[in-house]
Amino acid sequence: MKFGKVEDISNIDFSLPENPLGTQLILEHLPPRKNPPNIFIGATGWGMKEWVGDWYPKGTNAKTFLKAYGQQFNTIELNTTHYRIPNIQLTTKWKNETPDDFVFCPKIPQTISHSRDMGLTTERIEIFSREIKELGQKLGCCFLQVPPYFNLDRISILDRFLSEWDIDIPLALEVRHEDWFNYEDQFNQLFKLLEKNNISSVITDVAGRRDVLHLRLTSDTAMVRFVGNGLVPSDYSRIDEWIQRIKYWFSKNLKCVYFFTHEPDNILSPEIAAYMTEKIKEEIPEAKVRGPKKLDQQMSLF
Repeated sequence: MKFGKVEDISNIDFSLPENPLGTQLILEHLPPRKNPPNIFIGATGWGMKEWVGDWYPKGTNAKTFLKAYGQQFNTIELNTTHYRIPNIQLTTKWKNETPDDFVFCPKIPQTISHSRDMGLTTERIEIFSREIKELGQKLGCCFLQVPPYFNLDRISILDRFLSEWDIDIPLALEVRHEDWFNYEDQFNQLFKLLEKNNISSVITDVAGRRDVLHLRLTSDTAMVRFVGNGLVPSDYSRIDEWIQRIKYWFSKNLKCVYFFTHEPDNILSPEIAAYMTEKIKEEIPEAKVRGPKKLDQQMSLF
């Protein structure tokens, strides 16, 4: 992910801010969980030939990359849906090639998220919703990434979009325009809107835009997009801090966290995801979590 990337991270303060008041209020009013909390850890794609031998079994070919990915991760930030709406043949293929505990988190197509009316005067939302629901129990939380120029002027369109969104499809929203974070009234207006519609917020942890690390929860589910810097020491210390924050959220009855690890060109994402998985098992043993483990060079899953 190029958004928020900087060449020199030496002067970046990577510490997590305090939970904002809105988050504390959300946590105080969450009902008790009936089941253990879930942490889904994933990368941003499965088509990485560089993973063969370390994370995918030796000899894995491109046709079976998704199957190999599903053996390692239990979710994915599904960016391919941002560029085209999948048909039933494709969603069925995805569903059949992944384990029972796997969930997809599809990005809303840009023909919706980046259109002037957010697709409200077209059939795109209905078509996307129909096709993506074919994933059944393997549909996790979709996420809507609006363009950088999406500001307060468009909140009425967002309000209408969210009010018409299929309530059976979980959704999270990511905004990037600086005004949402520079002006308290705009910040509160946006996140109150998400609360009203039971929409989760996307929290992005990236070096060059610390404002999007807002930590504002709006539902019982959090979605975090973590952008590392090539497995430098701060990547690991940041993960350590994230685990402690998630541990606190779970202690207050948050139900689920989707955590997507971004590293340069996606190649190193399994490394930091594996580190996080093992640390979660130590620090939050009650949580349900599954993440990657490096394979023996001779191991084969097929």
